[in-house]
Amino acid sequence: MVGQAGRLAGRFIAVTGAAQGIGQAIAAEFRAEGADLFLLDIDGPSLEHAAAELTHLPGGALLHAAADIADADRVAQVFADAALAQGRHLDGLVNNAGVNVFHPPLQTDAAEWQRAFAINLEGAWSCARAVLPGMIAAGHGVILNIASTHSFTIIPGTFPYPVVKHALLGLTKSLALEYAAQGVRVNAIAPGYVATQKVLDWWDTQPDPAAARAATLALHPQGRIAEACEIARAATFMISDECPFMTATCLTIDGGLSQRQHA
Repeated sequence: MVGQAGRLAGRFIAVTGAAQGIGQAIAAEFRAEGADLFLLDIDGPSLEHAAAELTHLPGGALLHAAADIADADRVAQVFADAALAQGRHLDGLVNNAGVNVFHPPLQTDAAEWQRAFAINLEGAWSCARAVLPGMIAAGHGVILNIASTHSFTIIPGTFPYPVVKHALLGLTKSLALEYAAQGVRVNAIAPGYVATQKVLDWWDTQPDPAAARAATLALHPQGRIAEACEIARAATFMISDECPFMTATCLTIDGGLSQRQHA
């Protein structure tokens, strides 16, 4: 993590799912680049810890709130509170919070289907809806949705996750075209496997964790998976003013995985 030239100085950016993994890495990268931050996560204690770690780094304002993004009323309230506390509207949002829901289709019950959509899609829309009016009024703003290679490829047994991630790309493109003329850009990043705690935990649930890890790495042309900081660096570029003509676009970061046919 190396801040280059205060590339996000003067920006007020929200990051959801900021207590761990990709969200935490993005928050750290953004702070190093000079952004004022508003961090959200459903896990209050972990969010407090993540925020405390960031205070040791030089940077701008740092606000945070525990919130379940599936609760639209709570989302609207915490975003309004953050704008009031900072005395300005947010001009950046990273919709990173999400949950893995993997089942064969006919083994997916109604509750799991609803959970997948409530968090991964409706939650992202609730956060976007909270920041869009301020962005439109200001004539500029950037929303970045963390999608997945599941947004355009299918792995059997992972239903309904790819359904909702496909829908997240639809939300990205729809909002991008609706508000392009108002100066708002909306894009997505599609990571593949990333070395987060969720992936490490998944390997540990397998009968042979070492073999599961080796099999995952072998799928990738580079023989490794991404580090969270690699996703964070791409997020910095996409939410900065360095790509002002990029909107309705999804950047894939998977080491070539989605281009390789495999059994």
